[in-house]
Amino acid sequence: MTTGIVLAAVAAILVGSTLQRLSGTGVGLVVAPVLALLLGPSLGVLVTNSTTVVSGFLIMLAVRRHIHWRRAAALLAPALLGAVPAALMVRDLDAGWLNVVIGSVVLVALGLVFGVPRVPHVRSRLLTVGTGIAGGFLNTGAGVATPAMVMYAALTRWDQRAFAATMQPTFMVLGLFSVAAKLTLGATAPAQLPPWWFFLVIVATVVVGIRVGTRLSRSVSLGAARRVAIALAGLGGAVTVVRGVLMLA
Repeated sequence: MTTGIVLAAVAAILVGSTLQRLSGTGVGLVVAPVLALLLGPSLGVLVTNSTTVVSGFLIMLAVRRHIHWRRAAALLAPALLGAVPAALMVRDLDAGWLNVVIGSVVLVALGLVFGVPRVPHVRSRLLTVGTGIAGGFLNTGAGVATPAMVMYAALTRWDQRAFAATMQPTFMVLGLFSVAAKLTLGATAPAQLPPWWFFLVIVATVVVGIRVGTRLSRSVSLGAARRVAIALAGLGGAVTVVRGVLMLA
């Protein structure tokens, strides 16, 4: 792992963690396409999942009073049903196709997060189960569970503050599911993992990103944070798709 790769990864994780603290989402959108380009799609998504475990846990501590714990549990209970087939997909799919999938999911997520259309009010147990399965699949396969969660929030008219808070333990546990599924099913071999010290770098970077996000929350509007996320994640997603297409050509 070269110094350039480490620095680029740190920059992506720092920005993603800052945006996560500001708006409740951001790590997967920004980090997944960047790490897929730097480390390859399979390992890049696994490291993204590891990052969401750390960021979700730390931000959860700060916003725990606003978390809807029963709702988080209801979303997480069926998530393994999506994580397992996604891990098998990551194991068996060509790297070029994985890049296309990851980049496409990020671009779709941007459209949903920042341009959710007016949708009917729906609240049912089946919707919750389906969202959990979709979130587990997307998080394991592409490192981005945001599309499923944002649409669920829109359909159920979930309050933004409670939604953003509840996503932190949700993303944390989804990340754990994803890492466990991929290591257990052989989608990523332990020998492929980055050196141990890189995970310490991830923890330190997330801590710094959260502190920066906390400070910026007093002066930076949510709209400004979203514009930064759109620019960075959109660029990363587009480049990842192009790279995948070129690999398949």
